[in-house]
Amino acid sequence: MMSSSSRAIPLRYRFMHEPLHARHGRTRGAYSILLAALLISPHAVASALPQHVLAAPAATDPCTTIAGAKWAAPADVRACLSSFPVNETLRANLVETVSKTILTFHTSPNYQFRAPAPFTNDVHVDFQKEFARIAKQTYPSYFALHQDLQNTIKLARDGHLGYSNLCFDSLFVSFVPFPLVVTKSLLGPVGAIHIAPEAFNVSSAEFADEIAFWQGVRGLSDLPSFNGAQVLLINGLDPWIAVDQNAAVQGSFQAHATRQNAFFASYTLADSGWTYRMGDFAQRSLPLVDSITLTVLKKGKIIPETVTVPFRARIGTGVKAFTDAPTLFAANCFATASTNGRNINEPAGFAAPPSLPEPGREKVFVPPVAPQDRFRPQNTLAGDEVLFDIALPPPLVPGPATSGAGAMQFYKLDNTTGVLALGSFSGTFNTLQNGLLVGLQGLKAAGATKLIVDVTNNGGGFICIAHWLHRIIAGPNPNSVPQAGLDTKARAQQLAKDIVHRIVDDNADPDNNLLNNPLSWNFPNATAMPADFNWLDPGVPTVVNGRQDFFSVRMMDACQPFSQDPPTEQLFAPENIVIVNNGRCASSCSLFTITMSVHYGVRTVVVGGKPGVAQNYCGTVGGQSVSFVTMDTEVKSVGLKSSALAPPDLLTAATIGLTWRLGFSIRHPQEPEEWQDHPASATFTPSLDIVNNPTAVWTAIAKQFL
Repeated sequence: MMSSSSRAIPLRYRFMHEPLHARHGRTRGAYSILLAALLISPHAVASALPQHVLAAPAATDPCTTIAGAKWAAPADVRACLSSFPVNETLRANLVETVSKTILTFHTSPNYQFRAPAPFTNDVHVDFQKEFARIAKQTYPSYFALHQDLQNTIKLARDGHLGYSNLCFDSLFVSFVPFPLVVTKSLLGPVGAIHIAPEAFNVSSAEFADEIAFWQGVRGLSDLPSFNGAQVLLINGLDPWIAVDQNAAVQGSFQAHATRQNAFFASYTLADSGWTYRMGDFAQRSLPLVDSITLTVLKKGKIIPETVTVPFRARIGTGVKAFTDAPTLFAANCFATASTNGRNINEPAGFAAPPSLPEPGREKVFVPPVAPQDRFRPQNTLAGDEVLFDIALPPPLVPGPATSGAGAMQFYKLDNTTGVLALGSFSGTFNTLQNGLLVGLQGLKAAGATKLIVDVTNNGGGFICIAHWLHRIIAGPNPNSVPQAGLDTKARAQQLAKDIVHRIVDDNADPDNNLLNNPLSWNFPNATAMPADFNWLDPGVPTVVNGRQDFFSVRMMDACQPFSQDPPTEQLFAPENIVIVNNGRCASSCSLFTITMSVHYGVRTVVVGGKPGVAQNYCGTVGGQSVSFVTMDTEVKSVGLKSSALAPPDLLTAATIGLTWRLGFSIRHPQEPEEWQDHPASATFTPSLDIVNNPTAVWTAIAKQFL
């Protein structure tokens, strides 16, 4: 039994959501010898496997074509990746690890079997059936197996639930130099799709070493002339058909309209400053398409032109050098020291370096977390979209900020209007907490009485920062104190129950570092859970889609009292606030926008999207997201890795994300907020002259809505 005196460590430091430490753990069964070799050298693993695991015979090795190349034809990259045959040991390990992780710890597989309205037509997948199929199906290559597994998981339309394999995802990233935007149309209610007016500025700067290739293609010699051109057809069809085809395979968000928006270019604010998201049309993480044919009407012209634009694939960030298929696989495809969890009760359990060891490429997909913040709960997107810092062209970058840095910056738009641009709830916790308060107070002191909060492409981060931002803007009231977020529940499957039993009965977490420790949580009335409380057993029986499931008791994040004193009154009146984004606000961003919209009626405006289509101001709510590394650490740290219920260690360089806690609705407290509709108060379709120009967009929104 644990002593209640162990509460001496502040609760807010006890959460672990940090997949970036150098970790390894014990393995079991048939995988132990192979993984032991891996921890010594990936080349040792390669030599331990039969040669046919790694590639086709050297005489026909297509990977030699792209070895050493920065740029390549997608067809050549695809031929290389498709040369790896399916190895049954790796397949069995991958499918078992993914299926046990998702079916045991993810909160929503039974909800996602057939999602409630309004997402019933968008989300319906039977993971148990699909994983059994993938375990047996015949595939022409390991690459084909990877695509099937990844696309199956994307059917959940859940940005927290993701599987990536660094052997394939963004090993090479494919681009065309024509990011697209949607703008007002003079011809009717359907928005016009254009090549972004900044397309050449972006492409010539980001692809300076390859732009000449595209300029050498027939019909593309004058690339700047395509800036702002209206796209009439994509591959001979209405361009909105291509938008919908992409939305059908895009994961991340339940709402179809939000997945449509991913097709288009947009801006975001990152740690490096203002950056540019190319959109799913112009940037692809897998080399599946060789070219695309566009029929466009250039500005000032009356006769359309049809051009075929080739994709070019650029080698991804952190890819290790290779000369052929065996060296590519050995260097980039096997698990690294940061792929799996570790026993935190062993020596050096948390003494690993705070940054990823080479050759880890996980940092390409997961934003890094400062070591002092690794125990703080997070709610952030996972997936296969690589994180690139493509610079927003200088003419589009807002003028000097009044305060802030990185992904949090403040601007004075006019005498009475301030702007908080917040690209992420991640970063350094104390810097975010203090910076948000100082920045907002600074705007108010400078005369701002109206506030625009721009959370475009904000994929979430620290849960308690979302609570903090809600609290400091809205002031103290029954909706912000003692909780400024949502009640949550975790799923109570047997392995999770066993973890809590080990913590409560056997003191398996003496330093209170594990998520499943009751000392980490409060009850909804803001009282702390006692050390001897098994909050998962017996579990609350819940029938979902006719399936019996079990969840924990309701729980509350232990964010309050905050480590910094919040204001004693609201900083801005709700009627003077507008929250702006492109619909792609998720996780902790969703937690913030939902509480502000539902509790106070704060208006939400979605920029872009297909005119006439209802837009959601957020999606992928969750409650707390974690990685496989986190859950594997929980299992190992309480001594349950040998359990038949436990997922084995991954043998390949894969990452798995999931929702560990599910937030419950404000309006319908017995239903998850995940499945509520979140319609925007209004939509704003920019004209071609201001699209992707933050200051111009803010000015137009302030004029129309404030």
